[in-house]
Amino acid sequence: MSKTAILEIDGKKYEFPVIKGTENEEAIDIKTLRSVTGGVTTIDPGYKNTGSCESAITFLNGEEGVLRYRGYAIEDLAEKADFLEVAYLLIFGELPSQQELNKFHEDIKQHSHVDEDVKKILDGFPKSAHPMGVLSSLTSALVAFNPSSVNVDSEEDMYNAMVRILAKFPVLTAWAYRKRTGQPLDYGDDSLGYVDNFLKMMFKKPHGEYKSNKVVVDALDKLLILHADHEQNCSTSTVRMVGSSHAGLFASLSAGINALWGPLHGGANQAVIEMLENIKEDGGDTHKFMQKAKDKNDPFRLMGFGHRVYKNFDPRARIIKKSADDVLSALGVEDPVLNIAKGLEKEALEDSYFVDRKLYPNVDFYSGIIYRAMGIPVEMFTAMFALGRLPGWIAQWREMRLRKEPIGRPRQVYIGETHREFKPIEKR
Repeated sequence: MSKTAILEIDGKKYEFPVIKGTENEEAIDIKTLRSVTGGVTTIDPGYKNTGSCESAITFLNGEEGVLRYRGYAIEDLAEKADFLEVAYLLIFGELPSQQELNKFHEDIKQHSHVDEDVKKILDGFPKSAHPMGVLSSLTSALVAFNPSSVNVDSEEDMYNAMVRILAKFPVLTAWAYRKRTGQPLDYGDDSLGYVDNFLKMMFKKPHGEYKSNKVVVDALDKLLILHADHEQNCSTSTVRMVGSSHAGLFASLSAGINALWGPLHGGANQAVIEMLENIKEDGGDTHKFMQKAKDKNDPFRLMGFGHRVYKNFDPRARIIKKSADDVLSALGVEDPVLNIAKGLEKEALEDSYFVDRKLYPNVDFYSGIIYRAMGIPVEMFTAMFALGRLPGWIAQWREMRLRKEPIGRPRQVYIGETHREFKPIEKR
């Protein structure tokens, strides 16, 4: 027998079905609420208790520290798959065969060329422009170079659009970095893997030879996998909302990039490094700052510990912690800021205050350490996040369009002035 929920307003009862997901999550289906009650709506600022859609892409259980893409545990994917395999899984629903993966990668290579006129747009930005602003603008500009709308009823059209952006986005991300650093643009090397090629476009010196570092490539590959999707967060919901108007893929992705840019969303790993810099400037006493973090009257906040969703250990942090250690060891980095990070980590994992409250280092803490060790400046951190989140955004946009979801149109509770008589200007 299916469950129902009863809502009583002014003595009148209304019955609504309770739906259950495949992981036994339950939700009250209130899509008829306004019509059957004569205008009553719900209010849920931030949508913390509102499901905006049904989705088959990512399952997240914050209480138990579980994250799965299409049913596969994030631990297995990070250990056994590469980023392109995970991208294919998120978008198409199944892990690719070797033949499918080879074709996917070859098709991406074929579409990696970025029109020379895009460089002219990039040239119009000052070196001081934030990489996320550049990335958002260039992604939106791709619409002008691919003006025909995607026919969502055509598998070929959908596939080509998705491959095209997966191919060009790493180029645009690397170009945003090289613009910032005043280096000539690099077009990559088709003989390299997806992640290795991106690193070449980022770091190859104009007169030097690019040398691949397997430890760094593997660490970045894992980081991108860990960031590839995270259910209905701010930027993902934005991509779905914009796409629900039947805006194209590139325009929807550009909106998602802007949502991710916000410091409350994609800027967390940047905030970690900025905090570590401040601790270093103060003398580097990690114990002092751990005590400040415990003091409720102290405004200091410990960034990169705990998580808004995960009430236990962030499963992504368990995975990437080892990669952070490997990268620091392989690169032989001597950096006082990273030494401070290791000190904070050690104290937090041994201090009962943090352990009892489950304030463990999260994925943003470790990703910031890895990016800094690799020589990526803090203003590029969120752009790296966007590169990882790209396949998730694509998958969510595709799912929303194939399910023919209605245009997003939240309601409100009006709290402004009631009806007022208009006064001529001479009487105001």
